Amino acid sequence: MRSCAALLPACRRRAETGTMVRPIFLRRATAADQSQIMALIRTVGINPMGIQWSRFIVADESGRIVGSGQIKPHSDGSREVASIAVAPECQGMGIGSAIVATLVAMEPAPLYLYCADYNEGYYRQFGFRALAPADMPPSLRRIHAIAHALSHVLTTVSGQTHRLVVMGRGQDQA
Repeated sequence: MRSCAALLPACRRRAETGTMVRPIFLRRATAADQSQIMALIRTVGINPMGIQWSRFIVADESGRIVGSGQIKPHSDGSREVASIAVAPECQGMGIGSAIVATLVAMEPAPLYLYCADYNEGYYRQFGFRALAPADMPPSLRRIHAIAHALSHVLTTVSGQTHRLVVMGRGQDQA
């Protein structure tokens, strides 16, 4: 990950009193943030595997982590924008978008991500596009194949149809 400024203003939100405004800043995570990152990941219900604080950007509100995101390396050298999480009470304030935009600005292309099909449009604004399996790096293609097989089982059990989309950005710059 390229270097970034120590503090980047992300957004402001009103405190519970409705009168005080507290700043939220984006910064690199530190070892002291690991437990808050894990708690946030669990709160929003995303995959807790591969969580390593040194790869994270966090949104910090007076010492409380209210957002996170990381660049996760894969064994074949590909890099994934992952663990994008925002505390439920802070969603809709632009924190997730600020984290994704910061990660994309700091990392050279190509970058990849997984998302549920209903989030595909959200990631297009950052230059990501859905990839066919032939265009995916080997590590992401394997995970996609497993997820695709499991989705049939989940659809049968739950009756809901969702698919995992692999998206990429900047493959032509690789």
